Amino acid sequence: MPDIDDLVDWFGDKHRVMIALSGGVDSALVAYAAFQSLGDSAIAVTADYKTLSREELDTSRNVCSEIGIRQLFLDYSELDNKDFVKNDSDRCFHCRMELGVHLTELGQKHNVRIIADGTNLDDLGDYRPGIRALRENGIRSPLVETGFSKSHIRKTAKAVGLSVFDKPSNSCLASRIPWGQRVTAEKLARIELGETIIRQLVPQVRQVRVRDIGGAAKIEVEKQMIPRLDDVIFGQITEKLVMIGFTSVKVDPEGYKPGKLNVIAD
Repeated sequence: MPDIDDLVDWFGDKHRVMIALSGGVDSALVAYAAFQSLGDSAIAVTADYKTLSREELDTSRNVCSEIGIRQLFLDYSELDNKDFVKNDSDRCFHCRMELGVHLTELGQKHNVRIIADGTNLDDLGDYRPGIRALRENGIRSPLVETGFSKSHIRKTAKAVGLSVFDKPSNSCLASRIPWGQRVTAEKLARIELGETIIRQLVPQVRQVRVRDIGGAAKIEVEKQMIPRLDDVIFGQITEKLVMIGFTSVKVDPEGYKPGKLNVIAD
């Protein structure tokens, strides 16, 4: 089983690298290892492409501050990409192709030849067209190349003192919209606000998704947390979600499951 030294050593001969860093534990551990190996020759880059929540952006800043690594931001809107907003089954491919192009261009400006991301072994078993797009842009995945699984990443991140070691997995806000239904700024805004409302009303939940199904909100939380959404709390949630633009609200009795909208659209 690999350890942090294996990940740090991966960067040993890379001279100057750029890490595509979100607000999650995977890319945080990669950035930590890169900085341990290369110091100021490692740069973190976070893409603000308008489908990442403000919470994730804030977390990315905190992570970089903890590590001490320099952070740059890419600022563009995926909503300007017609292939992305049409939201077919290759949405993530179009997203990551655009990201890869921006990362490559930024890397050239900073004399960086190696760009790395936080893809891990567990990611390879899911439907992830975005991974293919990043590979086509030459993005490397040191967690895969050194053999890190998600659970081992969390243990290692905890051991080195990263605050996000137990942070729940997240994904871009567009993943809450079923394939075939267009991605719009209005939908993204009400999804993000809806999830914030639920976290405020039910602070015990860790995973929250508000799926926008043709304007109706389908709420997913961990299955064991569903009883927390009792009649009183659900009534408060419904009132607030309708107020921000959802036509109706229901709770998915199956609970949260990653990638659920990759399979269903209703």
